[in-house]
Order: sequence, then structure tokens, then C-alpha cells
Amino acid sequence: MTADADRPVPDIAPDLSGRTALVTGSATGLGSGLLLALAEAGADAVVHYRTSDEAAAEVADEARERGVEATVVQGDVTDPDSVDAMFADAEAALGTVDILVNNVGAFAPSHWEAIGWDRWNLVLETNFNGTAICSQRALGPMREQGWGRIVNLGYASSEKGLVSPKNFPYFVAKAGVLMFTRMLAADTQDDGVTVNAVSPYVVENSDEFPDEAPRGRWASYDDLAAPLLFFCSDAADYVSGENVEVDGGWLPEKV
Repeated sequence: MTADADRPVPDIAPDLSGRTALVTGSATGLGSGLLLALAEAGADAVVHYRTSDEAAAEVADEARERGVEATVVQGDVTDPDSVDAMFADAEAALGTVDILVNNVGAFAPSHWEAIGWDRWNLVLETNFNGTAICSQRALGPMREQGWGRIVNLGYASSEKGLVSPKNFPYFVAKAGVLMFTRMLAADTQDDGVTVNAVSPYVVENSDEFPDEAPRGRWASYDDLAAPLLFFCSDAADYVSGENVEVDGGWLPEKV
């Protein structure tokens, strides 16, 4: 089951002209959809990739078709030196990164005793450490200019108390992302920076789908773009440390 492509999408985009947005993992999938939504709202686009260079170039071209500037940066979000270099490249091309969306995160369903430490570390490092490393690098310039938006990708189960032994490392990592979001929001409350999270249940590009979808469909990119655009707007200047679940009203006990 996929999202309804013919469903009308309300025009709620803020004016992000003059802002620069970097979405990690934006060469493909959800990351590309979120970055293009920000470009549609007027933000210049930084397309980040680790290995998908051709796909990243295509997304940059799509962003330019929306009338904004775009550049492509390569980097490993789990490596502080690599992250520093990719931000430096973005800044050289488009100036300060005003909006950071931490989207990268590996998914490896397994019980923690069966997954192996290499895969365990990959899931935690990409989802949690990558979010922290990229946020730290983005914060300095944001604080200097007195304005910034950081939006992290969580998972709806983290707020609903669901535990799943077969998704052990992913659930642990995403719970950490939400706690990190709240702590960073408190730490930046006097800096003109807001830090929030958007947490889907199952998105249309997922690798695995449960038997039943809330409201008869899975979340679309547009569904997640709506709260993202709000968090990035001036209207959300007093909203920080919050998490919006984009899950159609899903409840764990129904799965």
C-alpha cells in the first residue's frame, strides 16, 4: 500500500527565501522529498550524500528548477572530520546553513543478541551519533547569527511506549534522538535556535510494511514535510523541544 498520489496537498509552505537548508541523506528517498519541499518554500538546498553522487546531482537539479540555488556535499555523518568538511563545502557555496534536518539513519531489524556489534554500532552511530555530530557543527554559525532550525527524524514508537525486541537497536537509537532533541532545545533557548523532531510510523518508501495501515495508507513525504515546514518557519519561533508524530493515529496495541 502506498500513499494516495492524487490526494490534494494543502499549500501551507512558509517563505524560506534567504535561508539555506541541509538535509542529511537527501540524495534519495525521504531525505530528497524533504529537501525539495524546503526548496519549494524558497530555501537554497544543500544535497548531502555518502555514496549516491549521481542521485545527489539529480536532486540538486530538481531544486534549481524550483528557482533556488543548490549544491552537493559528500560526507559520513558519523565522522566529525567528515561532517566538518561537508559543512565547510556547503558554507563556501551557499553561506551559513540555517536549517539542518537530521534524516540519515540505518535500519537493521534484529534482536540485540543476534545482530552483531558492527550492525548494532551502525544503527546507533547513524541515527543517534550522526544527529549529534551534525547538530554540533551546525550550531556554531546558527548561534552567531541568532537564528537556526534543527529538525530531527524520530520514530512514533518512542512516544507511545512500544518495545520491539526484533527492532532493538533502532528503537533504542530513536528514543535517544528524542531525548537529545529536548536537551538541545533547552541548551539553545537563548540563542535564537529551535530544535524539534518529526516522527513517522511507516513512510511510503519503507522496506517493510505491517499488515494494516492507519487511515488506509502509509505516510507520504508531504505528510512529513508539513510539520517540517512549520518548524522551519518564523511562526514556530517559540516552539522548541517538541515532537510531532506523523502516524495517522496509530496505536501500538493495534499492531
